[in-house]
Amino acid sequence: MLFAVRTIQDRTGKDLGATFLSGTTISNSLTELYLLFKYLRPKELERQGINTFDAWAAIFAKKTKDYEFSVTNQIVQKERFRYFIKVPELASFYSEITDFRTAKDIGIDRPEKNEILHNIPPTPDQQDFIQKLMAFAKTGDATILGRAPLSESEEKAKMLIATDYARKMSLDMRLIDPQKYGDHIDNKASHCAAVIAGYYKTYTPQNGTQFVFSDLGTYKPDIWNPYSEIKNKLVTQYGIPASEIRFIQEAGTEKSRKAMIRDMNEGKIRVLFGSTEMLGTGVNAQQRCVAIHHLDAPWRPSDLEQRAGRGIRKGNEIAKLYAGNKVDVVIYAVEKSLDAYKFGLLHNKQLFINQLKNNNMGSRTIDEGSMDEKSGMNFSEYVAILSGNTELLEKARLEKKITSLEGERRAFTQGKSSTRWKLEGIMQTVETNKGFIARISKDVEAFASRVQVAPDGTRLNPVRLDGFAATDPVSVGKKLNEIADKARTHGLSEPIGSLYGFTLLVKSETTVKDGFDLVQNRFFIKGEGEILYNYNHGHLAADPKTAAANFLNALDTMPALLEKYKTDNEKLMKDVPTLKAVVESLWKKEDELKGLKAEMVVMERKIEASLKPIEQSVGIMAGVPKEENKFVAMPDNLQTINKIMGDRLVVARPVHGIPEKKGFKI
Repeated sequence: MLFAVRTIQDRTGKDLGATFLSGTTISNSLTELYLLFKYLRPKELERQGINTFDAWAAIFAKKTKDYEFSVTNQIVQKERFRYFIKVPELASFYSEITDFRTAKDIGIDRPEKNEILHNIPPTPDQQDFIQKLMAFAKTGDATILGRAPLSESEEKAKMLIATDYARKMSLDMRLIDPQKYGDHIDNKASHCAAVIAGYYKTYTPQNGTQFVFSDLGTYKPDIWNPYSEIKNKLVTQYGIPASEIRFIQEAGTEKSRKAMIRDMNEGKIRVLFGSTEMLGTGVNAQQRCVAIHHLDAPWRPSDLEQRAGRGIRKGNEIAKLYAGNKVDVVIYAVEKSLDAYKFGLLHNKQLFINQLKNNNMGSRTIDEGSMDEKSGMNFSEYVAILSGNTELLEKARLEKKITSLEGERRAFTQGKSSTRWKLEGIMQTVETNKGFIARISKDVEAFASRVQVAPDGTRLNPVRLDGFAATDPVSVGKKLNEIADKARTHGLSEPIGSLYGFTLLVKSETTVKDGFDLVQNRFFIKGEGEILYNYNHGHLAADPKTAAANFLNALDTMPALLEKYKTDNEKLMKDVPTLKAVVESLWKKEDELKGLKAEMVVMERKIEASLKPIEQSVGIMAGVPKEENKFVAMPDNLQTINKIMGDRLVVARPVHGIPEKKGFKI
């Protein structure tokens, strides 16, 4: 593909000749944009000095350091792409090659999405397993999870394994061990079955249909799986006929798949289960869809869109006629699991992608989150979510607020700086114009006091040329044309005569045309304020009498020039009060930003302390000399106390392994 596109581009010598069409140009991350630019804008990338992905990333992406525990329980840093910067510029670059249209833009008649988050409390087994997951994430001891120790290659993918277990745990504990764990009234399968049955009953008169998506625990005939478990509950507990509940995996051939889709559209199948890959694309079974259920979250925003697109598409008659032209999209999330975080991450990514496609970015920097399918998620956020400790998530919230406010302040400061420069420029121009006004006014007065008028009321034109005795207009005009042909001043203005006390000047100017130097002479008249006036851009007429009148005509331009400078100043001064008000104004959210930053410092200290191994937490306190670092108070069950020792602030925390006792000192 790249070879073909390059061949076409080489023929034209431009970034032209190829058109790409896609509904999901960006499916997961803004890093995918690099490939679009590489294929379609090679010359522009080259012009910007971008020849590799690293060069592109250096401009638009920002690596972040996440802190994780290694297998040996040491804190290690891990770098990854997470933040994207200069996003408006990136969006503008993208819009240069893209014509983006949404269904709303082109007036497609399709239902709206009504998203419902269905929260589920963790079962006792899940609560117990959450603690095991946290311990495994810290230590890397896989036996805690009831499996064999990690191999050397698995140790490198510890957080991916932990993330995978967390996903399985939130869907159903039997995915981890079908022998050890059993059914529970509060597991996801029970909740989902109850909700599906509710929709089934409500839309039975219309034979309303539902899609159920999960990429984990897909249907297998002889192995326990959530699909079969939910179907069993729907049949045995809610009395739904088994023939009306099907799995897309049962369609072994294209013919049987098409028959299943036809049966959905006819309402013979009322509930269809499947994965994103098998059910998320190419399935036009929307005619009776009233609800879509997400048992788990896919990895990419585009996958979530594809799932929802099974019901939210043109031709959904039941939703239009009986459900207010809406399709309910139900998201099942187990509390203290990765569910809500992952769905939130997908929504944020999709928001960024849509904003970028529309070239309507709300911020200069975006955060793509800490979870992906190749490495799972970083330890800190993983433990924060599973434990219910929201300090890290609160930190992310604070960071976004601070970033937003700093962006506002930066825009305010830049605007203020720009306004100051503009104001200074205006005042400089006004002062310069005042100088011109004074000098031109002086010349206008001088000319008015010296001008001679003939008996018939016409002004006389007593031009005097140096070394030329004749004064009649025709002779003077001929002489001036002779000067225009022969004078060579080499760019200097040379005096050639006078009129009413004003000096007449000629100046030779050289231009290059067709490889030859061409010289043309221009004529000016200089007033007492050293301003040069001209008529017809200083070019003489061929007619001698008209040529002789050139300087008198030049003096006639003075009143209009004077009025122009006065008008310019009036216009400029109108903006001055507004500009001064902007320059003297103060940003009103400075206190709010300072407060958030102070809050962030406290939050970072808490997080840093919680991430440190035990032996680090009780070490020498930062900023306190060793000999003064002697007192740590440990009241019962008190997480943190502050004690002032002179001007030293000592933060003390309980230490595991040492008996808690009032008055105990270290």
